[in-house]
Amino acid sequence: MTNPAPGTVAWFEIATSDPDGAEKFYGNLFDWTFDPDGPGASSGMDYRNIKASGADGSMGGIYGTDGQVPDHAVFYILVADVEGTCADAEQLGGSVVSKHLDPGPGAPTFAYLRDPSGNQFGVFTPPAA
Repeated sequence: MTNPAPGTVAWFEIATSDPDGAEKFYGNLFDWTFDPDGPGASSGMDYRNIKASGADGSMGGIYGTDGQVPDHAVFYILVADVEGTCADAEQLGGSVVSKHLDPGPGAPTFAYLRDPSGNQFGVFTPPAA
């Protein structure tokens, strides 16, 4: 598996209060499989990595929200510097919704941003190897 280049959409997330239902729907629709040991599993978070049939690795995740946030889907763009990208987005008229610069061992650094039209998306840097 090759690593995606910075500036590319490299991950997506489906946040839902019904992760079992989402897993059944997307699994049957697209022949996806799911790994319940995604990032955050060690902290008790319900996060399931998604893998497409025939793919080398995971491409996204289902996040079980427990109803704590509205259901949504978001795409993530790989960047070299999350904090720098946040500053650049603000300079260009966007806004930072939240930053997670120290999410814990094995988890990526990430932030949620909004473009000037209000569309939310994520940026991330993978955890150090």
